[in-house]
Amino acid sequence: MTRFGGITRSLCAAFLLLFILHGCEQKQPALPVIAVEHGPNAVEQRQKPYVVLVSLDGFRYDYAQKYGAPNLLAIASRGASAPDGMIPAYPSVTFPNHYTIVTGLYPEHHGIVANSFYDPGRQQVYNYSDPRTAADGSWYGGTPLWVLAENQGMRSACFFWPGSEAEIAGQRPSYYLKYDAKLPDEDRIDQVVAWLRLPAATRPHFITLYYPDTDHAGHEFGPESPEEFAAVHHVDELMGHLETKLNKLHLPIDLIIVADHGMETLQGGWINLDRWADLSDFVTDGALMYPKNDAAAEKAYEQLKGASDKFNVYRRRDVPAELHYSSNPRIGDPVIVLNGPYWIRAKASTNPNDKVPNMKGMHGYDPFRFKAMRAIFYAEGPGIRRGVTVESFENVNLYPFIANILGLSIGPADGDLRVLQGILQQPRPEHALELPPGYVPEFAPENAAKNAAQLELTRGAP
Repeated sequence: MTRFGGITRSLCAAFLLLFILHGCEQKQPALPVIAVEHGPNAVEQRQKPYVVLVSLDGFRYDYAQKYGAPNLLAIASRGASAPDGMIPAYPSVTFPNHYTIVTGLYPEHHGIVANSFYDPGRQQVYNYSDPRTAADGSWYGGTPLWVLAENQGMRSACFFWPGSEAEIAGQRPSYYLKYDAKLPDEDRIDQVVAWLRLPAATRPHFITLYYPDTDHAGHEFGPESPEEFAAVHHVDELMGHLETKLNKLHLPIDLIIVADHGMETLQGGWINLDRWADLSDFVTDGALMYPKNDAAAEKAYEQLKGASDKFNVYRRRDVPAELHYSSNPRIGDPVIVLNGPYWIRAKASTNPNDKVPNMKGMHGYDPFRFKAMRAIFYAEGPGIRRGVTVESFENVNLYPFIANILGLSIGPADGDLRVLQGILQQPRPEHALELPPGYVPEFAPENAAKNAAQLELTRGAP
C-alpha cells in the first residue's frame, strides 16, 4: 500500500505540474496593452480574413539567403516573395517607411519626411524618439491601416508600429502598446496569439508586430558582421515560432513579413555642408536645411552645387521624380542626395571632442541607386498563392494589397493594387471610398481631422 500510495501521489503531482504548465502556456501574457473601446466587430467584418503584418527592421533583402534563414525561406516557398527585394520610399529610414507601408503614401504626402525634421509652418521639430511628437497625431497625414479598419467596423491591434501610439484622424487601434524595447520577444508573439484567441466579436483582424534586432546589429556592427548573422537567425527563429502558433489557431490568417529598409557599410567621416555654404541663418536638422526665404535657398544651392562628388544638391522642386521628395516644405530647400554610404550633416559640431558615431552600418540612401537599401517581402496564408515570386516593387503598394485581403475600401493613395494583385488567390473587387463633397484630396496632416469627420459618411462601406 505504501508503495502504491507513493506512486499515486507521484502521478498526481506529475498531472498537476502538467496542468499548471498547460495553463501557463494558455495564459495571456501580462503586458501593458492599452484597450480602446470601439465596440464589437461589425457583423459583416467577422467573416473577413486576418492579417498579421510583421516588420523586421533593417532586414536587408538578401539576408535570408546570405545568412541562411530557414523559416523565412520556407515561408517564401509556401507563399510569395520578392527575391530582389522591396523598394523603400526615400529617404530609406525607419519612421517614414513604416508609415508609408501602412498608408500607401510617399513621405512627402503623409508628412513624416524623415526620422527628425523641422516644420516651417508649425515652427516645431518632429523627432521620432520624442514621445511628445511621435505620439502626436497632428503630425501624421493619410489613413493608416488600423484607422482604415476601425472606421469600417473592423477591430485592429498594434504591437508596436511607428504612428500607432498617436491618435490619428480621431482614431486609435482597439489594442496597442507604447514602445518598450525591453519587452521579451516571445511574449510579443504570445500577445498576438492571445488577441487572435479573443471571441469573434472583439478579435482584431489586422495586427502589427515589430522587431528591431537586425537594424540594431547592422548599425552597431555592420551588415557583414557575425552579430548581424546572429540577429538574422534570432528573428528567423521567432518567425518560425509565430507561424507555428498561428497555424494552431485554425483561422484564415495571412502572415506578411517585411522590413522598412536595408543596410550598407559606412565609409569615411563627417561631411559638413557648412564647409561650402553659409548656413548661419538656416534652421537645420541633420542634413535638412530650412531657409528664411527663396533667395537664401538659391544662394546655398549655388554654393553647394559641384562642391563634392559625394553628394548631389537640388532645389526641392527639382529633386528627381522617382524619389517623390519635392512637394512638402518639411523636406527643406535645397535638398542633398548622397552618392554613397556617408555621414552627412548641415552644420559641423561646435563640440571640440566631436567624433563620428561608433557605427558600422547605415541606411537612408537612394533605394534606386543602392540595392542594399532594399527590404524583404514574404507573404503566406490562405489568401496568398503558393510559390510565387514578384519583381522588386515599391512599398507604397502594400497598402492596397493588405486592404484588399481584409476587404476594406480605401481612399486616395500612391500605391496601386495591380502591382501585387497577381499573388492573391482571389482578389476582391477593388472598392474606393465614395468621397463626400468638401473632401480635401491633398495628403497633408492639417487636412486629416477634417477629412475624417467627412468620411464618417462612408463608415461601414463594403
